[in-house]
Amino acid sequence: MTGRLEGTGAQLSEKDGQITVAYLVPGSASYRQGELKAGDVILRVAQGAAEPVAVEGLRMDKVVQMIRGKKGTEVRLTVKKPDASTKVISIIRDVVVLEETYAQSAVINDGGKKIGYILLPSFYADFNHNGGRNSAEDVKKELQKLKKENVQGVVLDLRFNGGGSLQDAAEMAGLFVANGPMVQVKSRQGAADLVSDPDPKVQYDGPLAVLVNKYSASASEILAGAIQDYKRGVIVGNTTYGKGTVQRIFELDDIMSPALASLKPFGSLKMTIQKYYRVTGSSTQFKGVTPDIPVPDAYSALADGEQDTDYPLKWDEITPAQFKPWAAAPNVEKLAAASRQRVAGSSAFRLLTDAVQGMAKRQKVTQVSLNLAAYRAEQQEAHAAAEKFKQTQQAAPTLEVAPLLASAATAAPADSAADSRATRFVKPLRKDLTLREAVSVIQDQLN
Repeated sequence: MTGRLEGTGAQLSEKDGQITVAYLVPGSASYRQGELKAGDVILRVAQGAAEPVAVEGLRMDKVVQMIRGKKGTEVRLTVKKPDASTKVISIIRDVVVLEETYAQSAVINDGGKKIGYILLPSFYADFNHNGGRNSAEDVKKELQKLKKENVQGVVLDLRFNGGGSLQDAAEMAGLFVANGPMVQVKSRQGAADLVSDPDPKVQYDGPLAVLVNKYSASASEILAGAIQDYKRGVIVGNTTYGKGTVQRIFELDDIMSPALASLKPFGSLKMTIQKYYRVTGSSTQFKGVTPDIPVPDAYSALADGEQDTDYPLKWDEITPAQFKPWAAAPNVEKLAAASRQRVAGSSAFRLLTDAVQGMAKRQKVTQVSLNLAAYRAEQQEAHAAAEKFKQTQQAAPTLEVAPLLASAATAAPADSAADSRATRFVKPLRKDLTLREAVSVIQDQLN
């Protein structure tokens, strides 16, 4: 939720049962210590001077739990270096700031027009520290930077955003519309409570497209639903996950009788206590948010939604809230028709659709041949499909993207870590078919 955690700052990967260091967060404890490097294989983990525990064959999430810990504590990692030598590395854990979880922006130059792009990986908020970062304020700053660049439209990317702070979602919707209710929250009993944006100022009033996919959930669905209901912009992509519920964690140790203290710990209970509803009264639960302009992608056809989980709560609706739609609403039907024609005529989208259909077909096959020749043929077929998918990405038209660093106000002129983040940020955008289509939708509005 905060974009910060306490630990070493080493990001791990797993291959062939081995846990390997994939990346060191710049400025983190392991980065400053200097001995741990990307590519090192972690063999054993010890808490300070305690007995080391072998980690080969353990699940990666278990190893992460062992390595992560409170600020100021010591972890000792026994690692195998690329030259096969082993070394024990002592690291004092510290606060790790995950900069890439924060909002970032870029400018897309397309057909002589500047289109702003904001990536929001999560709705983060720091409730425990004064001056901590929150996503609504950061997106507001990114919009201000884009306005200084004189962008003529904005794409807000909520793909793969699993949610987070409810209040930030409401405040973020308020950056694009005047004050009013953004979402309704209802408990089992009583009337629904309105969560509103108190600020009447509109930070950005130009053309807006919001990108979503099957992995957009919870607060992402609240924001996308509010933009759609207020007719403030167009929702582009695929139907969202469909998580319209609120959970609370109850610590059982706090509510059990003191007479049972000897039996602690009892653990925790996670209970669903509320549901979200859009201002129209429609729930985001189960059904998710349906985009105004559907665009094929490589993930949504293969991903599960809330409706695919065990015992999901069903969709329902309540009384609508009073709200005033955006006066200059986009012509969604006309924009959708133009997009359908564009997608149907795109060779890149046809290749993508074929690749996704092939992956979905193979995903349903649960039998593997024990005949070696047949097995090899299956593997070759899967490899060929993967290569075709890579070719699909390469066939995509290239976007001209220039990053605007989220840390531009504080970054030093020669901040190599910031430059590296910027490079990683924009590289996948240049061949992003769905983003390319969202830019075209903005162009249609401008034209």
